[in-house]
Amino acid sequence: VVHSNMMVCVHPSPPLSAPSLRSLSALSAPYHPAVCRMSGLVLAVDVVVVLVLAVLVLWRYADFSRQHRLVTVATLLAWYLCFLIVIILPLDVTTTIYRQCIVDNRKLSPTAAPNSTQPPTGSSSNTSHSSAGLQPFPECVRPWSYIPDGILPVFWRVVYWTSQFLTWILLPFMQSYARSGAFSMAGKVRTALIENAIYYGTYLLIFGSLLIYVAVHPGLRLDWYQLQMIGITAANTWGLFLLVLLLGYGLVELPRWHWTAAHSGHTLARTHFKAAKLLTERVEAQEELDDLMEEVRKLNDTVKYNHPQRKNIDTILRKCPVEYQERMSRSMDDYEDFEERGGCPSERSLARLHKQVIRAAQRYGRVSVQWTMLLDQAFYLEDVARNQDNTTPHFVHSFPPTQPRGWFSRYLYTPRVEWYWQCWLRCWCHRALALVLAAFSVLVVWSECTFFSTSPVLSIFAIFIRSAENSRNYLHVQMGCLLALLFLSTCVYWTVFRIRVFNYYYLAPHHQTDAYSLLFSGMLFCRLTPPLCLNFLGLIHMDSAISHQAHEQAAYTSIMGSMRVISFIADGFYIYYPMLVLILCIATYFSLGTRCLNLLGFQQFMGDNEMTSDLVDEGKELIKREKRKRQRQEDGATRRREWKERYGNQSTDPIRNRGPPEPPEPSPLPPRAPRDTDSSELLQDVESLDFRADPDEPSSEHSRYQPAGRYLSMSRSRIFDDV
Repeated sequence: VVHSNMMVCVHPSPPLSAPSLRSLSALSAPYHPAVCRMSGLVLAVDVVVVLVLAVLVLWRYADFSRQHRLVTVATLLAWYLCFLIVIILPLDVTTTIYRQCIVDNRKLSPTAAPNSTQPPTGSSSNTSHSSAGLQPFPECVRPWSYIPDGILPVFWRVVYWTSQFLTWILLPFMQSYARSGAFSMAGKVRTALIENAIYYGTYLLIFGSLLIYVAVHPGLRLDWYQLQMIGITAANTWGLFLLVLLLGYGLVELPRWHWTAAHSGHTLARTHFKAAKLLTERVEAQEELDDLMEEVRKLNDTVKYNHPQRKNIDTILRKCPVEYQERMSRSMDDYEDFEERGGCPSERSLARLHKQVIRAAQRYGRVSVQWTMLLDQAFYLEDVARNQDNTTPHFVHSFPPTQPRGWFSRYLYTPRVEWYWQCWLRCWCHRALALVLAAFSVLVVWSECTFFSTSPVLSIFAIFIRSAENSRNYLHVQMGCLLALLFLSTCVYWTVFRIRVFNYYYLAPHHQTDAYSLLFSGMLFCRLTPPLCLNFLGLIHMDSAISHQAHEQAAYTSIMGSMRVISFIADGFYIYYPMLVLILCIATYFSLGTRCLNLLGFQQFMGDNEMTSDLVDEGKELIKREKRKRQRQEDGATRRREWKERYGNQSTDPIRNRGPPEPPEPSPLPPRAPRDTDSSELLQDVESLDFRADPDEPSSEHSRYQPAGRYLSMSRSRIFDDV
């Protein structure tokens, strides 16, 4: 039997009998070009699909036109490599099972044992398959997703070390570079190196401690391979520590989120709670930006055109919002020359101000967009609650859509279909999905607490994979591994997308995530995904360092190396620390973390809390006020459109020209001034008299806010626009 990187050939030399030839054919299937083409096609499709998925997810959070291209490319590469590891690992598992089948048949075949050659990455046969007599195993059929030897080791080596270079070296440096307020590239690089000195020093301290442990251990010899394994062990230990914390939260919170999403009343109350908190954050962001803009205005008036720091002031002005730039440009006196006198700002103070302006402008823009999106969500949820009482299956919106309806809304997602989905089917889908996710969570917790037991096998995932392996059902193996990995990665990544560290790290949708948060998320993904996949291989008993079984090793495990270099981590931390996920799940189920944050003053949504009820009531009033404001705007736009359609061509009719003169064409409502606050919005709720209203027109509750909108729409001088 001749093994190569691309195929397995059978050479019947010297001449053998017919039973011997049959046993050799059972050991290794001949090379089929169609099978290799199919496996290559599967690998190529996975690579392309994962790339498209990473681009779509990043497009939801990042702003490609505003952010630096290097930030976008680095974040996309980090997300793409992590998603790729999760998708390709099932192919590695099926290939490993096929190689294990060949090894088992060679071990039990009496004719092939003297002439067979062990695979280069193989090991001794599994003890569970030994001592079964001389009966041959079923024929080893090459799986349709088989990856030829030599491809996966190179693939894993490139993917793993690239992701580690990103998460430990490049992305932290780019974080500090993007957040720096220096005005030159050299200044940004110097600031990034200084900020990361302590960061890198901590890693060197941990690595040095492990290095000393290996050096003083009598049974270990220190070489390049050992140093490489020490680095991998240190990275996986830190990743596993953070992985269990995030996994314990996601295993409980993800099913509970879908279960509560089935109740429209609970979702609406949570939206009202978010509205009250977001308004407070919006006011704080506005005040912070106003204070910084006032400081920038003073510097803009003080520093003249020929001042040495004038170019830095212009750089700061370009980072300010557009309305502030226009206001400051009108007050510039460029004809005054610079005079040497005290009080001139230094470059360091301007760099600090530059950094604050960038962060404040980003925060204000993000909160403004979130406020608009939250209002649309609250209005839609109120429409759902109102349409649930309708007897006719037709969904009615309070406001017309802001964007033109596409072919999907016109032909497929009609108002009738929308009513059935939002008012009846959606809640049941959420409940069913919540039950399925809860069942998966129970399986994961049980397997995490029992995966170290190999006799008997208690891990549910190990039992399923072993059953499919014995029946040579590679499709079941691949689908089981893919579903389990997708669920584990979803729980972890979903938690990463939900956590928020004040205003320093926050993944905001609708293209509102800053560069620092994007790079930080890429760091987290690259640190969490390798230990997540290693933990999964331990759950299915395919990692000999954890299961202590003599089994054919996957290519991913061979790249990660043996964790027995540091025995107390391989035999202790990796085995018993994942059991902590049970305690974390119990704490998350009883919302202990949420209660602790409430005690510390960080208000969280809790149904049995008095402060939560007050914030929900406050948010409800805010939504009502914004809804009245939008209703007046919609009514005004409707009346202007009707007036234009009725009297737009009046001048062309000579008979109609004998009447009163044509009223002037109304202008659209002015946008909200940048200096308006929420207190001035309350003044706009006062109803105005409509001097153009028909006295015989009957009044109704539905049109109680029409006079204000009509008066504003018909006003030529627009003298009440500032009220």
